[in-house]
Amino acid sequence: MTTTLQKNPGVAAKVVYKAQTRLLEGTRSTQCGVSVRKHTALLVDEPAELAGADTGPNPVELLLASLGTCQEITYCLFANVMGIELDSVTVDLKGQMDVRGLFGIDESIPPGFQKITFETRIVSNADAEDIQKLIRLVESRCPVMDTIHRPVDVSGSAFLNGEAISAA
Repeated sequence: MTTTLQKNPGVAAKVVYKAQTRLLEGTRSTQCGVSVRKHTALLVDEPAELAGADTGPNPVELLLASLGTCQEITYCLFANVMGIELDSVTVDLKGQMDVRGLFGIDESIPPGFQKITFETRIVSNADAEDIQKLIRLVESRCPVMDTIHRPVDVSGSAFLNGEAISAA
């Protein structure tokens, strides 16, 4: 990918990722493997206290997991470029949410996370100065962190029985 990117950055840099989800029953949903490349389906559900059957992680837990795993992968990529050996990288994340926003009980409360915190544990023989440079690089280049830090244009459409329908 990097060789192709260097040769033709205008074309090779444009990447589209896709996923497809389908509600199964109740609050349980699945990511269809065909639409997430060739990988098997991932069950997504809510815990019992949110009317789910607790058969898998819920979407906001997956958001936290996406942030953590993206950071870990970004550490691996840039450590390799910088010649830093990493024995391990672990990211512990917490998201604080007030479900009154989700259920519209208090319109002043947003329905999503109000705060996300993480702790990254790195095991390496590299010196602290090199690891600090790596941390700065990862935290400025992690795609998931960037996506949740800045406004991103999100748009969608809905269909009822195959016909386009608006929310208005």
